[in-house]
Amino acid sequence: MEVLVTGSGLKKTFNRRTIFQNVSFSTGAGETLLVTGRNGSGKSTLLKIIARILTPSAGAVTFKRNGIVRDDGPYSILGFVSPYLSLYDEFSARENLVFSLSIRGLDPRAYPIDTMLDESGLGHFKETPARVFSSGMKQRLKYAFALIHRPPVLLLDEPMSNLDLQGRDFVRKLMRSQTSHGALIVATNDLADVEHIASHVNLDETV
Repeated sequence: MEVLVTGSGLKKTFNRRTIFQNVSFSTGAGETLLVTGRNGSGKSTLLKIIARILTPSAGAVTFKRNGIVRDDGPYSILGFVSPYLSLYDEFSARENLVFSLSIRGLDPRAYPIDTMLDESGLGHFKETPARVFSSGMKQRLKYAFALIHRPPVLLLDEPMSNLDLQGRDFVRKLMRSQTSHGALIVATNDLADVEHIASHVNLDETV
């Protein structure tokens, strides 16, 4: 599958303050786009714009799949992991993944939910409500939530947040796997987190 994500002339303002402007990029399958910048530079904001959680003040983000522009939104081809995204605490780990597939219009029976939970280190907690999970376990479940449909595009905001050494190794392996078949966009200032960077957006240079 060919996938291409393009940002053109992106700008975001809040309360008349320009967070960033003139941000452009293009990344596709097999590539990693790195987003860096000081605290408050808009790294998380840019990823939310790419995910269409936020609307840019100017510019546009375009998704192409096999050469065709996806005007219907990127939800079926996108996975997003961030410390500030919330899980459904009253749902079990398994129910969270079933729900993540259902809201994308996918049949949960066609996806390896148990395998994903096993690979995420949550195999013994499949029926446990997320509300009793530690912060690291919740972060692992967020990865499972984002990856269960094998998205061609994966967005990671501060990917090592709340993870121990074993969890960090899990994420590094996951990122290598993602770039073997899709596009990876990572927002972090810790360059040790990211391998084989294809392109770089430094938001400190955009205001």
